[in-house]
Amino acid sequence: MFDTRTNLVDRYFAISARGSTLGREIRGGFATFFTMAYILVLNPIILGSAEDKFGHTLSGAQLATVTALVAAVMTVIMGVGGNLPLAVAAGLGLNAVVAFQLAPLMSWPDAMGLVVLEGLLICALVATGLREAVMHAIPQALKQAISVGIGLFIAFIGFVDAGFVTRIPGETGAVPVQLGAGGHLSGWPVLVFCLGVLLTVALMARKVKGAILVSIVAMTVVAIVIDRIADIPAAAWGLTVPAVPEDIVAAPDFGLVGSFSLFGAFEQIGLVTLVLLVFTLLLSDFFDTMGTVVGVSSEAGLLDENGKVPHLGRILLIDGAAAAAGGAASASSHTSYIESAAGVGEGARTGFASVVTGGLFALALFLTPLATVVPAQAAAPALVAVGFLLMAQVRHIDWASYEIAIPAFLTIAVMPFTYSITNGIGAGFLAYVVIKAVLGKAREVHGLLWAAAALFAVYFAIDPIEQLLGVK
Repeated sequence: MFDTRTNLVDRYFAISARGSTLGREIRGGFATFFTMAYILVLNPIILGSAEDKFGHTLSGAQLATVTALVAAVMTVIMGVGGNLPLAVAAGLGLNAVVAFQLAPLMSWPDAMGLVVLEGLLICALVATGLREAVMHAIPQALKQAISVGIGLFIAFIGFVDAGFVTRIPGETGAVPVQLGAGGHLSGWPVLVFCLGVLLTVALMARKVKGAILVSIVAMTVVAIVIDRIADIPAAAWGLTVPAVPEDIVAAPDFGLVGSFSLFGAFEQIGLVTLVLLVFTLLLSDFFDTMGTVVGVSSEAGLLDENGKVPHLGRILLIDGAAAAAGGAASASSHTSYIESAAGVGEGARTGFASVVTGGLFALALFLTPLATVVPAQAAAPALVAVGFLLMAQVRHIDWASYEIAIPAFLTIAVMPFTYSITNGIGAGFLAYVVIKAVLGKAREVHGLLWAAAALFAVYFAIDPIEQLLGVK
């Protein structure tokens, strides 16, 4: 009889040593993939719905290809190099920064070049040990507030993309947005979105595994049927009209790979803005990764006696490389996924589960026609669901302590209200250091946080500063 304990794979990944089996690892790899496969649809929709400074958009088919490509390669590397059941894919929140903050200020290659720089900077911080120093500089409550703010921002994007919320044409008064196109919901596409939200939350409440993916697939089928039987203008669906593709399998289009400019952004925006944008990417990546790695490792029972993650430096280095790889492929920054916990729930305890997940992402490279069928109205409910999941962090903030509650509130509120993650982080940091200073607690603020707050002060006041210096 075949014994996995004598198998090379078993010995390399320590499958038996960690109390697992090859079968559990394979099941775990599949569970993780189907739980996070929604990113193959959402990442192309988020990046593809934005225009760069010059009015250019990215191809949905090419985005689906590079999203699957980087996820496949980096998840396998994470499994082999980090030996954790940890999958990697395009980071939600990170792609929103790229699409709605970087791209409008520069070209797509320039924006992706900044993502590469951010990933390389993460690798450098890991190598020097500074990554943990930066993590310790920011209070935990502000980290949680950043996650909550990004959640609301992503949910708002979902409502807007689906047409549930629209800008009032020509409105300059106190009500900048409205329900639907004329103050009420109308049209089949918006109905698809509403049904999708209800289906998603129902599946999540029932704790159905892969609830987000199930909802996307189901509502895409509904959208295809509705589009066939109803007289719906193509423009009502937005960028993607739901229709059965001529081919389900197609050769992957790698046209976006390598389409980045490492230093092109320096010619498009000021140094302060550039530093803050990279800083924003860095912060989002930091918090997502650290929380995910510790959470998944703890769930799998892999923390050592001191509560530390095994091979943490190696894992963080791979995660930084994934961010750079995502930028180099024009797929946005890639990072570790908390959905990996689904695989752990199926018994996965080693990196072999990640090798399986990566293999499935590689298979998805040839199924990109399916991803390009999904309309925004079928995918946007997932953004609302992700917003809810990130919003859950709000319960950990001490709202009775004004010195942390006020900065946290400003961080959360400013992000969706100004349509900017950077603005939210800046408002929170500035409020935090000012409140600490007026309370006579300036020494409690880390030097790195003072430096970041100073940069944000210049960022917010850049116009009067330029006028004072005669730049304008």
